[in-house]
Amino acid sequence: MATHAELDVSRHTKYFLRTLKTYLPTAYQSNDSNRMSLAFFTLSGLDLLGTLETNTTEEQRKDYIDWIYSNQHEKGGFRAFPGTDFGDQKTKDNECWDPANLPATFFALCSLLILNDDLSRVNRKEALRWLTQLQRPDGSFGETLVNGTINGGTDSRFGYCATGVRYVLRGTVEGEIEGTPADIEVDNFVTCIRSAETYDGGISDAPYHEAHAGFTYCAVGALSNIKRLPSPPYTPLPTSSSPNDSLTNPSLLIKWLVSRQTATISEEDDLDTYGDETDTAETCHDAHSFVYQDKFVSKRGEINYQGRPTINFALDWTGFNGRCNKIADTCYAFWVHGSLSILNQSHLPQTASVRRWLLERTVHLTLGGFGKIAGDLPDLYHSYLGLAALSLLGEKKLKKLDPSLCMSVEAKGRLQNIWKRWGLTEQVV
Repeated sequence: MATHAELDVSRHTKYFLRTLKTYLPTAYQSNDSNRMSLAFFTLSGLDLLGTLETNTTEEQRKDYIDWIYSNQHEKGGFRAFPGTDFGDQKTKDNECWDPANLPATFFALCSLLILNDDLSRVNRKEALRWLTQLQRPDGSFGETLVNGTINGGTDSRFGYCATGVRYVLRGTVEGEIEGTPADIEVDNFVTCIRSAETYDGGISDAPYHEAHAGFTYCAVGALSNIKRLPSPPYTPLPTSSSPNDSLTNPSLLIKWLVSRQTATISEEDDLDTYGDETDTAETCHDAHSFVYQDKFVSKRGEINYQGRPTINFALDWTGFNGRCNKIADTCYAFWVHGSLSILNQSHLPQTASVRRWLLERTVHLTLGGFGKIAGDLPDLYHSYLGLAALSLLGEKKLKKLDPSLCMSVEAKGRLQNIWKRWGLTEQVV
C-alpha cells in the first residue's frame, strides 16, 4: 500500500524563516510596496506551524512589533511599507504620496496579534474614524484616502479588510459605542455584497460579472465579521426581505462552492472530450473533469479515457479552482474551503483527495512552501494559504485556523482581553 505524504514542519519552517531573516528573491522586488502583507504571510505561516517562538527570540519579536508600529499613520491606519514615510521631510505637497493603506492595516493588526502584542500603541480612534471615511455611498470600501478622495477598487477584498479592521478594533456591535467614533454603514455594505451575487450562486467583484472564489470568500468572511451571515438551515430569502438581510440564496452559493472541486490539476489533464476543440487548453479545461460531491467525470468522459495510460484524472488528487472551467490552484483550496468552513459546510468536499493534492502536487519537496500549481516554485502567498487550507482540513501538525480572519484561533483569542481593556465586555471572540 502506498504511503501518503505528510506535512514536513521542519522544511516549511525553514522556508518561512528564509523569508523572515534574509533578503527576498529578486522576483519580490515589485512587491516591496506590499511588505506588510508579506510580513503577515511569513509570521502567520510560522505561527500555524507552531514554530514562531522557538525560532525567534523575544527581542526579535519585539523588533518586529516595533517595525509594524513604525508604519502606523498619524491620521489612522498603517502604511503598506516604510518607503512612503517622508518623516521630517513631509509637506502638504508630498503627503498625498504617503496614505494609510486598508489591506496593510488589516495585516498589521493581525500580525500584532500573532506576535502577542496588546495593541496598546494602536491609534484606535483615528483608525476607526479613517475607516468610516473609506466607505463610499454605495457601501463599498476603497484602499486609500488621499486629499479626501477615496482611491482603489470597489470589490469585496477591501470590504473584507475593512470589516476585519473593524472587528479587531471594536468587535461586532453595530452603531456608536462609547469611546469610539461613528460606525461604518453596515446595511449599505451588505447591500453592496448582495449586488455582486451571480445567477449561479457565487459572488463576483461587481454586478453582472463572473463569480470568483476569491471575491466570494472575502464577501462571506466580511459578512461573518459583522455577524450578518444567515443561520442554517439555509433557505432562499423571500422576495419581501430587506435588501440588507444578508445572502440571497445560501444553498445555491454552497452548491457553487462545492462545484469548484476539480480533478483538473495540471496542464497534462487537458482533454478535448468532444473532439471539437471546445474544451482544450487554448479554450477552457475539460468541464467533464469537475468533481460534483461524490460524482466523477461524465459517462462520455469515462469512455474517452478507457485505455489511456494516465493517472491524471484519478480521484486520489483533487483540488479547487476559482472559476468554472479553470485549473486547480493552491490558493483556492483556502478561498473555497474557507468559505464553506465559515458557512459550517466544510464536510461537503472530498477533503482527503484535496490534502493529497496539496502535499503531493503543489508542495515544493526541496525548498518547502507551496507553489500556485504543480511544478511551480513556492511563493509566500500560496505557501501561507496552502498551510491555511491544510489547517482547515484538520492537519494535526498545524494550529487550528479561524476561517473568518485567516489566522490561528490562538492569536484571534487574544482579542478577548484586549476588548475587555477597551470596555467591550459583551463581545465574544
